[in-house]
Amino acid sequence: MPDQISPEAAGAHWAKTRTLMWICLVLWAVFSFVIHMFVGALNGIVFIGFPLGFYMASQGSLVVFVVLIFWYASRQNAIDEEFGAAED
Repeated sequence: MPDQISPEAAGAHWAKTRTLMWICLVLWAVFSFVIHMFVGALNGIVFIGFPLGFYMASQGSLVVFVVLIFWYASRQNAIDEEFGAAED
């Protein structure tokens, strides 16, 4: 962060960044572990001709991870711009 940011603003920036980090970590854990723990039950639902459990294990989680990366980068950039810590 630039030196011009006050300690209060730096604390608020870190608080928002930390909240975003925890949200992303929870979403990552859900789509990495929780969904796959219920793959048997999800296989009863058919999505695009495949059992949902199979689809989430083979493609769905990967798609969610890519979307999560772009969403995180966008939100973090907005937080940085809000507090004047954005890169050029």
